[in-house]
Amino acid sequence: MKVYLAGPDVFLPKPDEMGQRKKELCKQYGLTGLFPLDNAIDPKARDASIRIFRSNEGLMEEADAIIANLTPFRGPSADTGTVYELGYMAARGKLCLGYSNDPAPYVDRVKRFGTVEPYDDHLIDAKKLTVENFSLCDNLMMIHALDRYGCRLVVPKTAPADIWLDLTSFEECVKLAAARLPTSPASS
Repeated sequence: MKVYLAGPDVFLPKPDEMGQRKKELCKQYGLTGLFPLDNAIDPKARDASIRIFRSNEGLMEEADAIIANLTPFRGPSADTGTVYELGYMAARGKLCLGYSNDPAPYVDRVKRFGTVEPYDDHLIDAKKLTVENFSLCDNLMMIHALDRYGCRLVVPKTAPADIWLDLTSFEECVKLAAARLPTSPASS
């Protein structure tokens, strides 16, 4: 089984090392990890953005599944590119798994960035916009896409010391994917 390894890991200080660690964990469980930076594209090229998009799309087409790192990125919610990739894979009916190293409910995450207060029968933020409040870790569309096309979002009981380098929840997703293999040691 080939698994597309989505997430903001590509923005880490040493993204290639993270990609390699994830691919090695996949291999231990009989999976092949496909990391976005497997595509060798010069980011300074004039057409780099479209080439990255097409290459990542090609990796997703090649993959049987996705494991999406949905740890909040630059705000209270998951990385937008990763969310797109999760939706792309769900729309194709591929196996979808995801994890977040931040187990806090979405409302609590939004509170980290400003005021959240009751208004009539819902919550609003400082700009008077409704804050989704279903006791989920993130937007309901992502959470239920995982439920429908794969497995429930994997989250730790408490956030690890380094939410970007800890791969415990990622490895749990790998095990869940490997359990879908007919001859997988994880499925016996």
